[in-house]
Amino acid sequence: MASSFSSSMRGGRGRKFKSEINVVPYIDVMLVLLIIFMVMPSANDPSVVDLPSAERSTKPPSDYVQVIIKPNGALSIGVKGKGEEAPETAPNRDALVKKLRTIHTDHPDYPVLIAGDKESKYDDVIQLISEAKKMGINRVGLSTK
Repeated sequence: MASSFSSSMRGGRGRKFKSEINVVPYIDVMLVLLIIFMVMPSANDPSVVDLPSAERSTKPPSDYVQVIIKPNGALSIGVKGKGEEAPETAPNRDALVKKLRTIHTDHPDYPVLIAGDKESKYDDVIQLISEAKKMGINRVGLSTK
């Protein structure tokens, strides 16, 4: 008798176990992974920057020293304007800096315009600007399309 009394207090039935799998946490994890994999391809190679063309803010000077940096690392330097010299190729940056120093002593008032290709390394352009500033060249600019 006591057994029927205790079972009636519980609602008359014994407890049933659920045999289902709760998939909601797995769906949450999969959505987070999907978002991570969607964002990752955009940040694969942050060293590649495709620089845009820009409007000319001012008219370039008539006489200047032009330094050209090509994407394959080829460097050339020349004077544009009155005492125009054909651009000379430089085998490395040290030779280019040496040639820039001699041109700067010949034409101390000429500004330097650096024409870096879209595909050239940003570090190469910054290093040349730094070298020109160390020489005492105050007017250093970047050429755009």
